[in-house]
Amino acid sequence: MPEAYYGTGRRKTAVARTWLKPGMGNIIINKRNIDDYFSRETAKMIVEQPLVLTDTRGSFDIDVNVAGGGASGQAAAIRHGITRALLHVNPEFRSTLKKVGFVTRDPRNKERKKYGQKGARARFQYSKR
Repeated sequence: MPEAYYGTGRRKTAVARTWLKPGMGNIIINKRNIDDYFSRETAKMIVEQPLVLTDTRGSFDIDVNVAGGGASGQAAAIRHGITRALLHVNPEFRSTLKKVGFVTRDPRNKERKKYGQKGARARFQYSKR
């Protein structure tokens, strides 16, 4: 049994490198505790979803390096990374995690602004006269 399981999670522009080590359930994000890193409870809940689903909540210490994006994107990237690492721990978790959509990377990204316009889809008001 290896000493750590690794998974890379991505969402929008956020990338999370995630290591799972057998332990007491501590989650460290960028060398800070999860409670210090995320102020919103929903972000903490998103991070812990795959652990709750697979009943492995207190059995792993999780160390995460995350960069890019905002709080919500980072939380989802960490969730994706934890999911991928859990698949290395036990491949039987795949069906459970796939069913709720944690295995698939969310491909949605910000659409680029088009030239001559004020946004990606927003247009300047048309004046006939």
